[in-house]
Amino acid sequence: MNRILRIGTRGSALALAQTGLIADALERAGARVEIVTVSTPGDRSSAPIAEIGVGVFTSALRDALADGEVDVAVHSYKDLPTAPDPRLVLAAVPQREDPRDALVARDGLTLGELPSGSTVGTGSPRRAAQLEALGLGLTIVPLRGNVDSRIRKVADGELDAVVLARAGIARLGRVSEITETIDPIQMLPAPAQGALAIECRVDDVDTEHLLQSTLDDSASRAAVTAERAMLAALEAGCSAPVGALADVVEDLDGDDVVFRLSLRGVAATPENAILRASATGDLTAAEQLGRALAAELLDLGAAVLSGPEA
Repeated sequence: MNRILRIGTRGSALALAQTGLIADALERAGARVEIVTVSTPGDRSSAPIAEIGVGVFTSALRDALADGEVDVAVHSYKDLPTAPDPRLVLAAVPQREDPRDALVARDGLTLGELPSGSTVGTGSPRRAAQLEALGLGLTIVPLRGNVDSRIRKVADGELDAVVLARAGIARLGRVSEITETIDPIQMLPAPAQGALAIECRVDDVDTEHLLQSTLDDSASRAAVTAERAMLAALEAGCSAPVGALADVVEDLDGDDVVFRLSLRGVAATPENAILRASATGDLTAAEQLGRALAAELLDLGAAVLSGPEA
């Protein structure tokens, strides 16, 4: 491929850091690349995400890709709407960063060490519901903004702690500021958290092949496919208070060791009760596994609630 690949990205520090990782990998594979910043409605608005809609961080980027302004788009996978875009193809899911949530708290405290009544900031109903279910007496405060501005609220004493995706903190080189990486037993992450989605135009076969052969990680793709299938089957959209985490695990099939997909899911009822379910299935049946777990959660009483996820 002789042409320069134009890689589209949002202009936030985290988006540029993520895109830089992809650009570096493509350059190591011999491609010539150029990073193109695309402004999105989510970047231009300070309104709550629930008011400006699902896909606010991805729609402009997808349009730029479909219109030929860029050749590749790099997304945080959890920001993508669950419905596919027929103009585009998901060419690669690179190896996933740690998907767990992380706490950044004053005085190096963990969740269990925060005094009752401590203020914890999050823009996510998923995190808020699971934090409240822990019964620690924390005061959950709505929060919007980039990683830097959220962490600064703790440093400035405005909040006692914030909960963020560990992957974003890591990609910005700020892991040392994390006071606790939260165990998924306490808090399941957003579906596809920590994963990137690399898209190109559906008719750009050469670029699709390059992205797939250079960047795609089959285990990461299977895991997030199961998580997103669960989300889609709940008809919740990527902004609902639903958590999911799939892991590739070893299993015995007679005398043979085989790899299977273990999926855990959590959803909230209208009364904010937390429902949990888990299932295991074949790596090649990730979507079916996700849909089956969603059906179990719905049987248990899961309901759709809207709200931001960040």
